[in-house]
Amino acid sequence: MTIGVGGSTASIELEKIQNMTLDVQPIALAEYQLRIQKATVFLKKQNCKAIYVNAGTNLYYFTGTKWNPSERMVGALLFEDESIEYIVPKFEEGTFKTFLQVEGHLNFWEEHENPYELFGAILESKNIHNGTIALDESAAYFLADNVVKTNPNYSFINAQPITAGCRMHKSAAEIAIIQQAKEITMVVQKAAARILYPGIAVKTVTDFINKAHIKAGIPSGSYFCIVLFGEDSQYPHGVTAPQDLKDNDIVLIDTGCRLEGYLSDITRTYVYGKPTEAHRKIWNLEKATQKAAFDAAQIGATCGSVDDAARKVLAEAGLSGDYEIPGLPHRVGHGTGLDIHEYPYLVRGNPTLLEEGMVVSNEPMICIPGQFGIRHEDHFYMTASGPKWFTTPMESIDNPFGL
Repeated sequence: MTIGVGGSTASIELEKIQNMTLDVQPIALAEYQLRIQKATVFLKKQNCKAIYVNAGTNLYYFTGTKWNPSERMVGALLFEDESIEYIVPKFEEGTFKTFLQVEGHLNFWEEHENPYELFGAILESKNIHNGTIALDESAAYFLADNVVKTNPNYSFINAQPITAGCRMHKSAAEIAIIQQAKEITMVVQKAAARILYPGIAVKTVTDFINKAHIKAGIPSGSYFCIVLFGEDSQYPHGVTAPQDLKDNDIVLIDTGCRLEGYLSDITRTYVYGKPTEAHRKIWNLEKATQKAAFDAAQIGATCGSVDDAARKVLAEAGLSGDYEIPGLPHRVGHGTGLDIHEYPYLVRGNPTLLEEGMVVSNEPMICIPGQFGIRHEDHFYMTASGPKWFTTPMESIDNPFGL
């Protein structure tokens, strides 16, 4: 039997888990102000007069204001002088103020008024009568389209070079939060492995994982959860009708949580019972492929070269060095932070250079059609001397958690 898999119950494992968030330090107000300062540097590089950040993770990143995007315009204009002009529906004034972190002028619009005209009026009030404005790349089309059509005196560009230019480089405070989120999810992953038994349903496992995240101090529970048994594991993001666990099945669990806005995302793959030779061969190849990607991720290397290094190992083992299966059908990894997938991406041809503070996943999944899939997913961050793991990669197919 695989070490660390099976032999316990959900109630026993939940009882063991303690709140792991008590010492977590949220992002300080001073750091939000530094982010705004950094954004103004990028504004000047892009020759922009202002950047509009919409409700969602960009607004949260720069101002600390948590607000979900909707059909109503809610956001902020950030200017070269580091001033902030918020755009908020008038009826949300009271609620918005309770979420407000970084002070700025609040500009309100009533339900019958046009917020896109207010957008232009704010620019005019700042003596900006023309020029280039950067628009949040995550803003819905209807919003961007209305802003552009309502304000023809300005030219608009994608804000992604500014937003990603800031968000790709995590601070020590961000990395500390992400580290704790990862440690929480690793505790949950190990607990989930111990509750398995033949016949257990996927829903039973996902429900446990959600409860375990809550017990560990995450009120919202799991941010997401993918549980796959047996042949279902060949499909990276799951199936419509998941099968129950059988003896000697592959088990693939991909899950994470949100802590102070930042996300964990860890996948563990192992066997419930006794692995076959095919399981063992591909599991070990996946480990070698993940290590090759990690070793290639050095300061100054391109993101694309990390993907290339992983595919080279697969090609040498007789699998596809491209995107065909058997092999790796998707990119090696993605950035993560306030969004589960964000810049930079470890994908073929990406010329982005790896720099200190970048946080990325390393998950070169191997899919064997008609049989199974193996995905080891750990994340690392770039230090001045190279990559550093947040979590220790899986040890062996017989002792996946290194117990």
